[in-house]
Amino acid sequence: MSKRFVLAVLLLLLGFTITTSKANAQGAAGDTLKITVKQAEDLFIKNNLQLIIQRYNIDNANAQVITAKLFPNPDFNFSNGIHTNDGSQGPAYKDQSFGISQLFTTAGKRNKNIQLARISVDMAKYQFFDLLRTLKFTLRNDFYTIYFQEQSAKVYNEEINSLSKTLTVFKEQYAKGNIAQKEVLRIQSQLYSLQAEYNNMQTGIDTVQSEFKLLTKTGPNIYIQPQLNYDLDGKTIVASVPYQKLLDSAYTNRYDLKLTKTTIDYNNMNLQLQKATAVPDFSLSLNYDKLGGYGTNFLGAGIEFSLPFFNRNQGGIKQARIAVDQSKIQLQSQQDHIESDVATNYKSALRLENLYNSFDPAFKNDFNHLIQEVFKNYEKRNISLLEFLDFYDSYKTNTLQLNTLQLNRITSLEQLNYVTGTPFFNQ
Repeated sequence: MSKRFVLAVLLLLLGFTITTSKANAQGAAGDTLKITVKQAEDLFIKNNLQLIIQRYNIDNANAQVITAKLFPNPDFNFSNGIHTNDGSQGPAYKDQSFGISQLFTTAGKRNKNIQLARISVDMAKYQFFDLLRTLKFTLRNDFYTIYFQEQSAKVYNEEINSLSKTLTVFKEQYAKGNIAQKEVLRIQSQLYSLQAEYNNMQTGIDTVQSEFKLLTKTGPNIYIQPQLNYDLDGKTIVASVPYQKLLDSAYTNRYDLKLTKTTIDYNNMNLQLQKATAVPDFSLSLNYDKLGGYGTNFLGAGIEFSLPFFNRNQGGIKQARIAVDQSKIQLQSQQDHIESDVATNYKSALRLENLYNSFDPAFKNDFNHLIQEVFKNYEKRNISLLEFLDFYDSYKTNTLQLNTLQLNRITSLEQLNYVTGTPFFNQ
């Protein structure tokens, strides 16, 4: 194989990536949205449909408070005579009667319903903020996943573009009898393997992109390009925050825990309401009859209430008591779950932090320099094609592993934010 041929191949390997990158950037510029994580959160808060739906639940709960405060409407009745067989008191149509009655609730039922409605407002707010916490966690995870997977995809894209050009040149040289067929097949096999891996990675990126666009209500034809300044190198972020502080913050700020505690308040108030329901309400009435049976212009008053001989709401009271006991157990379960979440994620984040910080900060730059030296040695025929491909494969593997480690580290911080309900580690 001639030196001119080797030099041509190396120039293609070194220069094609730059040309392709420029072409791709120009072609996709109109459909690409460059966005920071802060800008993504602003879009999410403004446009996310799930949050908008949940806000309506708060409005609905406030409307129920208004309803609970209203008094029952009075009942009015009017009757006019049509026919009678007894004409002693004149024509039937002259007989008219009126009645009005008002229901009065007892045992503080109205106030208890108002308090239940107000507790429901708090529960709706906690559900909203817990949904916000969950979706925001998903949004930020998607943002970082897209960023680091795109960094990994660039490595694949560079090697695929280089090998594609190299394969074309090698086929031409094989046809001329300058190289052996095994070298062509070796590059061809490597290229197909890379293309399959790249396709799988791109499918994963598209899936995360789709979820991210739904969260921010971004057009489906827009390609999201996260902008991130990763500055966690050498920092001991997790180790600087005591575990107990994280746990205390979770107990204080987790809205799902607040919701569970409020559920106990709701069930206790409902138990009081069910007991009050056993006390009958009563109605006061006032009646007027123009030609009444006891004389003309009869005016009467009355009271009406049920007698609690059989139904004293025994079932409703028992159900309310069960709900109180059940919600207390649920609170204990929720607290245990939170403690487990914080402990597990704290250990995982601390382990990833120690692992990442154990790497030499200059490793990435040194490895990039190494691959450049490999190119030069291959040009000078100091290494064979197989050795060159092995070095390049090692470069790809280590770069992907480093990107994965960086992603795992930053998502472990996001996971701690999520389980504590506090933005301790936001980038």
